[in-house]
Amino acid sequence: QVAAAAIPSYIHIMDTLNETRGAFSFEEILADFELLDDWEDRYRYVIELGRKLAPLPEAKRTPANKVQGCVSQVWLATQVDESGAAPRLTFIGDSDAHIVRGLIAILFALYSGKAAHDIVGIDAAQKLAQLHLKEHLTPQRSNGLMAMVKRIRSDAETSLGARTLH
Repeated sequence: QVAAAAIPSYIHIMDTLNETRGAFSFEEILADFELLDDWEDRYRYVIELGRKLAPLPEAKRTPANKVQGCVSQVWLATQVDESGAAPRLTFIGDSDAHIVRGLIAILFALYSGKAAHDIVGIDAAQKLAQLHLKEHLTPQRSNGLMAMVKRIRSDAETSLGARTLH
């Protein structure tokens, strides 16, 4: 079991990796989760992931970017890069709740920077089940998490539809 006192040094190691390699992949987050035995430590880790999110510019805090179905306030802004063979989506986001910011970071690790057709093909429920989040989040948080997934998938589907119209 990882002691709570060990978390800051563990986070420092993760910070060093993040600075040298860029954002975390979902697989790295999953591996880190498996190293942490205690759910309190996992919650702290999720909150730390949220603290590492790039700030969301005030101009992006619009009704169009607000995610419906979340108890907390959540904004997701999608950038679509049409320059390649397939649209590629990147995301920025924020929430007024620390744990939700961490959940956003996990979703960005799963989705951001990927081609729209890959995003649509990801089974988010299966991937997120690997983290065992559902058993440790309130039903409202779980519903909000799935609302964020739905929004990301919808943006990917919209970009694919727009691509076929051109």
